[in-house]
Amino acid sequence: MDNIRYLETITKADTMKRYGKIHRVVGLIIESKGPEAAVGDLCYIHTSEYKEKIAAEVVGFHSENVLLMPFREVKKVSPGSVVEATGEPLKIKVGMGLIGKVIDATGHPLDGGAFPKGLKGYPTDQEPPNPLSRPPIHEPIQVGVRAVDTLLTVGKGQRIGIFAGSGVGKSTLMGMIARNSSADLNVIALIGERGREVREFIENDLGKEGLKNSILIVATSDQPALMRVKGAYTATAVSEYFRDRGYNVNLMMDSVTRFAMAQREIGLATGEPPTTKGYTPSVFALLPKLLERTGSSMSGTITAFYTVLVDGDDLNEPISDTVRGIIDGHFVLDRKLAEQGHFPAINILRSISRVMKQIVSEEHKASAEKIRSLLATYEENRELIQIGAYKKGSNREIDQAIDHHSSITQFLKQGVYEPASFEKTVEDLKNLFE
Repeated sequence: MDNIRYLETITKADTMKRYGKIHRVVGLIIESKGPEAAVGDLCYIHTSEYKEKIAAEVVGFHSENVLLMPFREVKKVSPGSVVEATGEPLKIKVGMGLIGKVIDATGHPLDGGAFPKGLKGYPTDQEPPNPLSRPPIHEPIQVGVRAVDTLLTVGKGQRIGIFAGSGVGKSTLMGMIARNSSADLNVIALIGERGREVREFIENDLGKEGLKNSILIVATSDQPALMRVKGAYTATAVSEYFRDRGYNVNLMMDSVTRFAMAQREIGLATGEPPTTKGYTPSVFALLPKLLERTGSSMSGTITAFYTVLVDGDDLNEPISDTVRGIIDGHFVLDRKLAEQGHFPAINILRSISRVMKQIVSEEHKASAEKIRSLLATYEENRELIQIGAYKKGSNREIDQAIDHHSSITQFLKQGVYEPASFEKTVEDLKNLFE
C-alpha cells in the first residue's frame, strides 16, 4: 500500500524548474518576464558577479510581468538576471531547538550560527482557525503584573493590545510579562525596532532567565518592508506550531503599527491607492488575518500581546482603531503616569479586559469594581481635591476615594524585577480595604 502511495506522489511531482529574467527595477519592486508563479511564492534571483541567490517573494503582476520584492537589499542585479521559481511559499524551520534562540524573519539564526538539530519545515502564512473550533476562554493566566492580574485579568487564549506613545514603557512591560508569566513559552517579535534596542531588550528587559524560555524573532527598521511583514508572520507561525503541540504560548509583538507601515510600503510600491492617512486597503485586510490566527484551539492556547504605537497619544488613529476592534481588550499606557514615576504606567480607567468577568470569582470581581469606582471618583474630583476646594465630609464616596487613593496607587506600582504571583496578588487585592 505504501509503495502505491509513493508511486502516486512521484507521478504527481512537478520536476520542471521554471525561470524568468529581470526586466526592470523600480524602487522597491523588481519586474521580471516570467517565471510562472503565484502571489506569495518564493523565488530566487541569481546575481551575475557574486554567484549568489537573493530570496524574493511574488507580490503582484503588471502587464504580464511578475512583481517581486526581495527579502534584503539588492546589489549586482542587472537586466537579464535569472529568476528561479520554487513553486511554494516561504517555509521556516521550527522545533524545540529554537527555544532560547534569536532568529530573523526568515527563521535563520540572527548570530549567523547553524540551525539547531531536529527542526522541521513549517509555512509562515496560514489561515485562522475555524471559529467553531475555538473553545471559550474560561481560565485566567498569570501575567505577573499586579495591575493586570487584579483589575484587567487576562485569560488563556486572549488577545490584548498595549497602546502607548514612544518611551512610555512598552518594552519594559513586555519584559515583565515574559519573566513573570505562567505560560509554557514566550514568542517575542521585535518588528521595526531600532538595531540598538534589540540587544538592550534581550539583556536589560528580558534577562537570562526570560531568554531561557523564549524565542525571539527580530526584523529591525533598516531591513526591507517585506522582512518586517514576514517577521510578524514568522512569529505567529512559531506560536501556532507550539500551540498545536499543546503548549500555552505567550506571543508578544512590538509593534503592530510598524507591521502596518511595512505593508503600506509594499502596497504603495505595487500600485495600491492610499486611503486613510496613506494606509492602503491591503493593510486593513491583512490586520484581521494576522490577529485572528492567535487565540485558543482544541490543542493549546496563544495568549497574544500586541503593542500599538500611538502617534501623538491619539488612540483614534486608523491602526489603533482597527486593532482595538479586533482584539479582546486593551491596556493604555499613560504618559502622565510615567512622568509621575508610576510604573507600569497603565491607566486602569481607560483599559479593559473583555473576558475578565467570565474567568474570575465573584469576590475578585467585586473588589476590582470597587477599586475602579474609587479611582473614577477621585479622577472626577481631582482638581477640587488638589486646590483644597473640597471639604471633607461633604460626600461619603469622595471621602473614601481620598482615604484609599494612596494605598491603591501604591498597590498598582510595581518594580521591574519585583515578582508577583496571581494567587497572592488577588489575596492582597481583597485585603486592600481592611
